[in-house]
Amino acid sequence: MATTCDLNKEPQISYPNFWEYKIIIEESGDAQAIAQGIVGERQHKITPSKSSKEGKYKSYNLSVLVNSNQERLEIFSALRRVCKYVL
Repeated sequence: MATTCDLNKEPQISYPNFWEYKIIIEESGDAQAIAQGIVGERQHKITPSKSSKEGKYKSYNLSVLVNSNQERLEIFSALRRVCKYVL
């Protein structure tokens, strides 16, 4: 039996969960300070990903322990306010 994914339904996520965000900031930005300012005391890990071809932007993988869907979305919104892009 084939399993299908209904794209109209939100996926079921078990919490607590380490949620992965991809953040893209300007080259001069401090990703560690940005992450710390948003996630505070939550358990997290930030690792470099890539730099843009011209070196204007840097991307990072940010893994954060979240306890609820609301918390996950609040962190996403807060990151969007200070980062160029958040995925």
